[in-house]
Amino acid sequence: QVRLVESGGGLVQAGGSLRLSCAASGATYTWPVTGWFRQAPGKEREFVAAISRSGLRKYDTDSVKGRFTISRDNGKNTVYLQMNSLKAEDTAVYYCAAGRNYGATGQSDYDYWGQGTQVTVSS
Repeated sequence: QVRLVESGGGLVQAGGSLRLSCAASGATYTWPVTGWFRQAPGKEREFVAAISRSGLRKYDTDSVKGRFTISRDNGKNTVYLQMNSLKAEDTAVYYCAAGRNYGATGQSDYDYWGQGTQVTVSS
Protein backbone atom coordinates (compact mmCIF):
# COMPACT_ATOMS: atom_id res chain seq x y z
CA GLN A 1 0.00 0.00 0.00
CA VAL A 2 1.32 3.42 -0.98
CA ARG A 3 1.32 6.07 1.71
CA LEU A 4 2.82 9.54 2.19
CA VAL A 5 2.56 11.39 5.51
CA GLU A 6 3.60 15.03 5.91
CA SER A 7 4.53 16.67 9.20
CA GLY A 8 6.32 19.73 10.52
CA GLY A 9 3.87 22.46 9.64
CA GLY A 10 2.87 25.18 12.06
CA LEU A 11 2.70 28.89 12.79
CA VAL A 12 5.86 30.95 12.36
CA GLN A 13 6.69 34.64 12.12
CA ALA A 14 7.89 36.15 8.89
CA GLY A 15 11.61 35.60 8.50
CA GLY A 16 11.49 32.36 10.46
CA SER A 17 12.11 28.77 9.42
CA LEU A 18 10.31 25.44 9.34
CA ARG A 19 11.30 21.98 8.17
CA LEU A 20 8.62 19.80 6.65
CA SER A 21 8.96 16.03 6.49
CA CYS A 22 7.34 13.53 4.15
CA ALA A 23 7.53 9.93 5.36
CA ALA A 24 6.92 7.36 2.64
CA SER A 25 5.89 3.74 2.83
CA GLY A 26 5.09 1.20 0.16
CA ALA A 27 6.35 1.55 -3.40
CA THR A 28 6.35 5.36 -3.53
CA TYR A 29 9.90 5.59 -2.37
CA THR A 30 11.11 3.88 -5.53
CA TRP A 31 9.39 6.38 -7.82
CA PRO A 32 11.66 8.62 -9.93
CA VAL A 33 10.75 11.86 -8.21
CA THR A 34 9.19 13.16 -4.99
CA GLY A 35 7.83 16.65 -4.96
CA TRP A 36 6.33 19.30 -2.72
CA PHE A 37 3.30 21.34 -3.74
CA ARG A 38 1.34 23.97 -1.87
CA GLN A 39 -2.15 25.40 -1.97
CA ALA A 40 -3.03 28.77 -0.51
CA PRO A 41 -6.63 29.71 0.31
CA GLY A 42 -8.56 30.52 -2.85
CA LYS A 43 -5.67 29.54 -5.12
CA GLU A 44 -4.75 26.53 -7.18
CA ARG A 45 -2.23 24.01 -5.97
CA GLU A 46 1.25 24.93 -7.22
CA PHE A 47 4.58 23.17 -7.54
CA VAL A 48 7.29 24.07 -5.03
CA ALA A 49 10.25 21.69 -5.37
CA ALA A 50 11.17 18.13 -6.30
CA ILE A 51 14.05 15.72 -5.86
CA SER A 52 15.17 12.64 -7.73
CA ARG A 53 15.19 9.17 -6.22
CA SER A 54 18.95 9.34 -5.63
CA GLY A 55 18.77 12.82 -4.17
CA LEU A 56 21.44 14.06 -6.58
CA ARG A 57 19.13 16.16 -8.72
CA LYS A 58 16.70 18.83 -7.58
CA TYR A 59 14.60 21.62 -9.02
CA ASP A 60 12.28 24.23 -7.61
CA THR A 61 10.09 27.14 -8.53
CA ASP A 62 11.47 30.67 -8.80
CA SER A 63 9.55 32.04 -5.83
CA VAL A 64 11.39 29.80 -3.35
CA LYS A 65 14.87 29.77 -4.85
CA GLY A 66 17.52 30.58 -2.28
CA ARG A 67 15.04 30.14 0.59
CA PHE A 68 13.74 26.54 0.39
CA THR A 69 15.86 23.41 0.13
CA ILE A 70 14.59 19.93 -0.65
CA SER A 71 16.53 16.88 0.49
CA ARG A 72 15.99 13.22 1.26
CA ASP A 73 17.23 10.50 3.57
CA ASN A 74 16.75 7.19 1.80
CA GLY A 75 17.61 5.28 4.95
CA LYS A 76 14.62 6.85 6.66
CA ASN A 77 12.36 6.86 3.59
CA THR A 78 11.82 10.57 4.17
CA VAL A 79 11.91 13.69 2.03
CA TYR A 80 12.39 17.08 3.67
CA LEU A 81 11.63 20.67 2.75
CA GLN A 82 13.71 23.18 4.70
CA MET A 83 12.02 26.56 4.50
CA ASN A 84 13.98 29.65 5.54
CA SER A 85 13.22 33.38 5.35
CA LEU A 86 9.52 32.60 5.31
CA LYS A 87 7.10 35.20 4.00
CA ALA A 88 3.39 35.72 4.53
CA GLU A 89 2.80 34.60 0.95
CA ASP A 90 4.26 31.18 1.80
CA THR A 91 1.17 30.49 3.89
CA ALA A 92 -0.51 27.38 2.46
CA VAL A 93 -1.19 23.71 2.93
CA TYR A 94 1.91 21.85 1.80
CA TYR A 95 1.62 18.44 0.16
CA CYS A 96 4.21 15.90 -0.86
CA ALA A 97 3.65 13.64 -3.84
CA ALA A 98 5.32 10.77 -5.69
CA GLY A 99 5.79 11.28 -9.40
CA ARG A 100 6.65 9.34 -12.55
CA ASN A 101 8.81 11.80 -14.44
CA TYR A 102 11.81 13.78 -13.24
CA GLY A 103 11.36 17.42 -14.20
CA ALA A 104 7.59 17.35 -13.90
CA THR A 105 5.84 20.24 -12.19
CA GLY A 106 2.23 19.48 -12.97
CA GLN A 107 -0.12 17.75 -10.58
CA SER A 108 -1.13 15.22 -13.21
CA ASP A 109 2.41 13.79 -13.25
CA TYR A 110 2.20 12.87 -9.58
CA ASP A 111 0.13 9.85 -8.68
CA TYR A 112 0.31 9.56 -4.90
CA TRP A 113 -0.33 12.37 -2.44
CA GLY A 114 -0.14 12.95 1.28
CA GLN A 115 -2.87 14.61 3.30
CA GLY A 116 -1.03 17.93 3.64
CA THR A 117 0.36 20.00 6.49
CA GLN A 118 -0.59 23.61 7.22
CA VAL A 119 2.07 26.32 7.22
CA THR A 120 1.03 29.76 8.44
CA VAL A 121 3.43 32.70 8.33
CA SER A 122 2.42 35.76 10.30
CA SER A 123 3.62 39.15 9.15
